[in-house]
Amino acid sequence: MVRPVRPRKVVDETTAVRCAKGRGLIREEVWQNESGEVVRYNLAFVCHQLCTVDNGRVLGYDNQHDHHHRHFMGHAEPFQYAGYDVLMDRFLAEVEVLRKETR
Repeated sequence: MVRPVRPRKVVDETTAVRCAKGRGLIREEVWQNESGEVVRYNLAFVCHQLCTVDNGRVLGYDNQHDHHHRHFMGHAEPFQYAGYDVLMDRFLAEVEVLRKETR
């Protein structure tokens, strides 16, 4: 019997960033299959001064629970996934704007 090959975690990084309201964290986790295809991911921007719900997660994207979804200030909604590189660009652009927030 051949065992299914589990995805391999290839990125596991946390970066501290400055925000207008204090300090924040950018978290990236990525898993790939044997072919190098991204099969699981978790992106999060955490800043407790901007968001007091969802453990401070201001923005996040992941594909847990068998679907792609976006988290924003405690709410989740599905989004159209167009590939990991496209998603990472979108995420970083949104984080750049959010880091300037002073609400």
